[in-house]
Amino acid sequence: MDLAALELAGYAELDRWIERHFEAQVRFLQALVRVPTDTPPGDNAPHAEFTAALLAEMGLVAQAHPVPQAEVQAAGLASITNLIVRQRFGPGGLTVALNAHGDVVPPGEGWSHPPYAAEIADGKLYGRASAVSKSDFATYTFALRALAAVAPPSRGAVELHFSYDEEFGGELGPGWLLRQRLTRPDFLIAAGFSYQVVTAHCGCLQWAVTLHGQAGHAAYPETGIDALQAANTLLTALYAHNRQLRQRRSQLAGISHPYLNVGRIEGGSHTNVVPGKVELKLDRRFIPEEDASAVEAELRALVEATVATCPGIRVEIRRLLLAQALQPQASNAPLVAALQRHGQTIFGQALPVCGTPLYTDARLYGAAGIPVAIYGAGPRTVLEANAKRADEHLLLDDLRRATQVVARTLAELLA
Repeated sequence: MDLAALELAGYAELDRWIERHFEAQVRFLQALVRVPTDTPPGDNAPHAEFTAALLAEMGLVAQAHPVPQAEVQAAGLASITNLIVRQRFGPGGLTVALNAHGDVVPPGEGWSHPPYAAEIADGKLYGRASAVSKSDFATYTFALRALAAVAPPSRGAVELHFSYDEEFGGELGPGWLLRQRLTRPDFLIAAGFSYQVVTAHCGCLQWAVTLHGQAGHAAYPETGIDALQAANTLLTALYAHNRQLRQRRSQLAGISHPYLNVGRIEGGSHTNVVPGKVELKLDRRFIPEEDASAVEAELRALVEATVATCPGIRVEIRRLLLAQALQPQASNAPLVAALQRHGQTIFGQALPVCGTPLYTDARLYGAAGIPVAIYGAGPRTVLEANAKRADEHLLLDDLRRATQVVARTLAELLA
């Protein structure tokens, strides 16, 4: 049997192992979904402890790395413990890391299946984080288990990085692990979906913009300075700017143009009181071709110039988040090629390489010079998964096949 035939036989053994252990993989994912990790409030150390115990039952030792409480509280969260599983196969060789996040936005209303019951119906597993991204705790864990069981390489290592603050920017998840020099892999696969390999994404700037006026009695409006009217003026300017942003086009497939969203407005005290303070929360997505500092300066100039036309109004700008874009990398070519090759085999269709308007923790590895690709279990789009909406779900067939793709990719890279 030649080398190519031996490799094919090894891949087939990986596929079969994953098939045989798929019910156990689904039970693992159900257990993870049933422990809430709503962020906020972000009290997620208990989930990490629970996950570590489940991994130990499978023979995987998870190193727990709690983030100092002062840093966690400064970020507006309650507790974070990040996990690293290290599987060394032999001296030398590459280290490939796999990262997924366990924190999620609160479930909200409108669910037809309870958000933390992990119910299965029509081949789908329902629950908050079933698709984004506790699914890839399961994908990556069972890909590693399959590799160790039936096709262990003679050298190299695989690491699992399970973190808990992606919703707040990832700086206390992968960012903290990298700053503490707890890991330095040669390649990184980050949580994603099954039908494309993502290699670039948008950046995100989030602000709280507070307009300060003067409260007054509604019967004597001249005694007040209306912050809500000023907010209306500012909103008009922001939405006009958003229309202009559509003219800036990205050259990357999957990414169209930058945009601006006003996600929350809060202000005023009572119906018969002139509003003295209004706060807007803004989300400005910028394409990889834009410079983050220039984006922030442009938006600041727009806000300040607009508010200057509103007599008596003072503006306060507070940055909530700045997530840099993930830029395309030439160095990730071997990883991307392997994912595409095995995706074609398992899914029977080509997996396109593209960007996404989302921002992810993968950017933190990319900024550290680590070649990355975003790939995992899930449908073609965030919309199909109902991610961050009611009835988030994962097609179980996508979970099984994505696990096979990842296991094969690990085998190839570490061969």
